[in-house]
Amino acid sequence: MGRPFQGRLILLTLIALAVSVQAESKRIISIIPSTTEMLFAMGAGGRVIAVGTYDTFPPEAQKLPKVGALIDPNVEQILQMRPDLVVVYGTQTELKRRLDRANIPYYSYQHKGLADIFSTMRALAARVGAGPAGEALASRLERELAGIRAKVANRPRPKTLLVFGRESGSLRNINASGGTGFLHDMLDAAGGTDVLGDIPRQSVDMSTEMVFARAPEVIIELRYTAEGINKADLETWSRLPGVPAVRNHRVVLLTGDEFVVPGPRVGAATRKMATALHPEAFK
Repeated sequence: MGRPFQGRLILLTLIALAVSVQAESKRIISIIPSTTEMLFAMGAGGRVIAVGTYDTFPPEAQKLPKVGALIDPNVEQILQMRPDLVVVYGTQTELKRRLDRANIPYYSYQHKGLADIFSTMRALAARVGAGPAGEALASRLERELAGIRAKVANRPRPKTLLVFGRESGSLRNINASGGTGFLHDMLDAAGGTDVLGDIPRQSVDMSTEMVFARAPEVIIELRYTAEGINKADLETWSRLPGVPAVRNHRVVLLTGDEFVVPGPRVGAATRKMATALHPEAFK
């Protein structure tokens, strides 16, 4: 083996080590609830120095400085904290431009379907130097979801309306899951048939006439917190007695912010949906 070859080998080794060190991000800012949860779940939470306004889980994240969110990132504060990686939404063009000017690396995030959650876990883990932990986390969640699918595989799939927003005390401005996105995919994994599955959108604005037309057999309403929920509000659906779900008393309320955060708790959220649709399978 000649000296020129040895020299090239040493150079390539040094380059590989440099890349590895660069990937070991030590000062991470994540302004996205789902990626913040991912970082903590894969054991990189100790390297997170700031989070977004709406990052509330795990509890350790609440102790960190807040630097804004999707529409109001505190760019000056972010720059002053001298992070070596910022996790940003893919749509935050101006923030990414400012980070580029300051030579601060960033990871650009976009959530879509259920599978994208796992690919994001793996990619983010590799980016921060926690590849094996990210792979283990994603694989565990994939197995958890596969187990849920197996439990409901041979059961009837009720036509389900998945509602995640409406005016309090009324049935106006109903927002429901359409045929794309992680909520739709979770409903499918939980053993339900999305009554809006033919509409290729993550969110569908519905009228009561549309609810009648779609005739769901089950209505699952998601609330991300129990605060403000009262009996009168929950009984609002009784105004639609002609809807099969209402007539057969299959309007279900599920609470928890895991339904709005497409991250490590997606398995637990899907199990809640599956239990609501197929309670006999999870006794």
